[in-house]
Amino acid sequence: MDDAAWAALTLSLTVLGGVWTWLAFRRHGAVAALRALGFTLLPLAAYLTKTLQMFTRIVNAVTDWATNVAFSPVVWLGMLLGGVGIVLIVVSGMIRSRQLGKGPDGTAKELPAARGSRSAPVVTDTDPEMAEIEAILRKRGIS
Repeated sequence: MDDAAWAALTLSLTVLGGVWTWLAFRRHGAVAALRALGFTLLPLAAYLTKTLQMFTRIVNAVTDWATNVAFSPVVWLGMLLGGVGIVLIVVSGMIRSRQLGKGPDGTAKELPAARGSRSAPVVTDTDPEMAEIEAILRKRGIS
């Protein structure tokens, strides 16, 4: 579209907005008219900043992409591969979270007990720093 067509579109949208603003003022008062006036000025601002053309180019690009998706088997194959990749990432995360609860020999590690329950200490005496931290936590009533 040339500049005259954009100007005509902007003028028609602004005039329609002006009518809407007047009707809003007459029916609902000044607050509704101010809101309508704000919307009325947007097409003119978009024309003056050339964002009206930018938005139409974006819509055209998205439409072209969607048309290519609908009619191209290569794009469908790419979407299928992307979906399989996402499923593999999710499954690997689920498997990893299950393996975090196991020790190096494959046996289940003893998990920390819930609050308020008395169970065997999770930390062995082989690590004196962790034993000290555990003692401080027990002293404060946190197990």
